[in-house]
Amino acid sequence: MIDALKEEEIVNKVGGRFKLSTLIQKRLVAINGGARPLVDIDTDEKMEIVVQEILQDKIFLGSGGEVRTVADEPPTMHDGPEVDLSAL
Repeated sequence: MIDALKEEEIVNKVGGRFKLSTLIQKRLVAINGGARPLVDIDTDEKMEIVVQEILQDKIFLGSGGEVRTVADEPPTMHDGPEVDLSAL
């Protein structure tokens, strides 16, 4: 068994055991269907790849229960450089 699944960190990161299970299952289906891994680790074990994707914040469940990647998310206001508007 993968040690990271024994820790509460991964459960809390996703938002609960049910969400973790759902995310893992859906991502495994995607990888088995040909999706490329989003992490670079030296293993062919798909479950380990999915766990690392979660731990490295590469994937998460969207509000509709779909698997989302960081690349799917539009940039937020905090992604750009900070500008001091008081000098204008």
